[in-house]
Amino acid sequence: MFIKEVYAKKIKDSRSEDTIEVSVNKCKASAPEGKSKGKYETPAYYQSLDWNIRAINLLKFNFPIKEFQDLKKIEDHIISVCEFSNAKEFGANALFALESAILKALARSKKKQLWEIINLKATKLPTPLGNAVGGGQHSEQFSAHPVFQEFLVIPKGRDFKDKLRNMNEVYEKLGKLLKAKSKNDEGAWQCALSEEEILDLLSKFKFKVRIGLDAASSSFYKDGEYQYHEFDLNTDEQIKYINNLIEKYNLLYIEDPLQEEDFIKFKKIKKKALVSGDDLTATNIKRLKKAIFFDSINAMIIKPNQNGSLLEVAEIFEICKKNRIKTILSHRSGETMDSAIADLAFGFQADYIKCGISTKWRESKLNRLLEIENSLKK
Repeated sequence: MFIKEVYAKKIKDSRSEDTIEVSVNKCKASAPEGKSKGKYETPAYYQSLDWNIRAINLLKFNFPIKEFQDLKKIEDHIISVCEFSNAKEFGANALFALESAILKALARSKKKQLWEIINLKATKLPTPLGNAVGGGQHSEQFSAHPVFQEFLVIPKGRDFKDKLRNMNEVYEKLGKLLKAKSKNDEGAWQCALSEEEILDLLSKFKFKVRIGLDAASSSFYKDGEYQYHEFDLNTDEQIKYINNLIEKYNLLYIEDPLQEEDFIKFKKIKKKALVSGDDLTATNIKRLKKAIFFDSINAMIIKPNQNGSLLEVAEIFEICKKNRIKTILSHRSGETMDSAIADLAFGFQADYIKCGISTKWRESKLNRLLEIENSLKK
């Protein structure tokens, strides 16, 4: 396939904020935008969104793209033209949207599905991590939100369709129990209950789901303490508190239980749960290797637009698999209707996908996974 036409423009994400959409040979891809950002994320754009749009519209690609690994040609070309030391300097959102659009165009030219360009042998669909109740930075407009950012449900079931049904059922019943009247920017219920009151409610559904948490601890770590509404905890007290929650609620998953610099103390979080890095690892190979060295995690959030390079994303998956680290491919809070991360999750054989439960932007990813599952049964 030759790239004949490349065009970039601004579109609005689910928060009505500007993001980038790239069209390659009339195949469109867009990048989401995170609100809760780790400080080690790759910047979204080189100088600005406008700069990247102009740059993409001026790029000329005079070479064929035949397979996934040919993205290296794209990255080398960007490095050469823009005089960068590496392609990620171009900006994570811009690079991800461009590479995603190229893979979509390649898939169409080969009459294949997007995931098949990544891995023809993929068989296992990821299990959804559903954000059921929101807090933290995703619910700041709600005056009495819990400190933890996400209260997650991880559905049980025979297949993806069964898991999706259980997750949606629990989500709807939970909304009624909470008497929730609003949702946050990820479609999660908002409420004024405490962390443990929410966990108590989630425990009522233990036959259909397991429970997970995204603590996003960096967001409430200030002056050397973890600052909750009713109390403050030092690091050792935070570790004890999180470990007690793991035991009391049989948590399957805990994300960023400590602040993003604390690789060493992460080791003290009980690996009875999947202890995941997000702000800690920031979809960054060097930080992942550091987390492996210190035995900080046994799971990792992978956000393609947090890195930018799909080649590096593929490498991150390989490193995780070699070190028995569970992988969670993740959306962002400011989403688009692009469902590519569903194909990426399946193609890279992620163990889990984190893409929300409610609203059309989240449902597009879940519905795409249903399509993939149905296509495998034919």
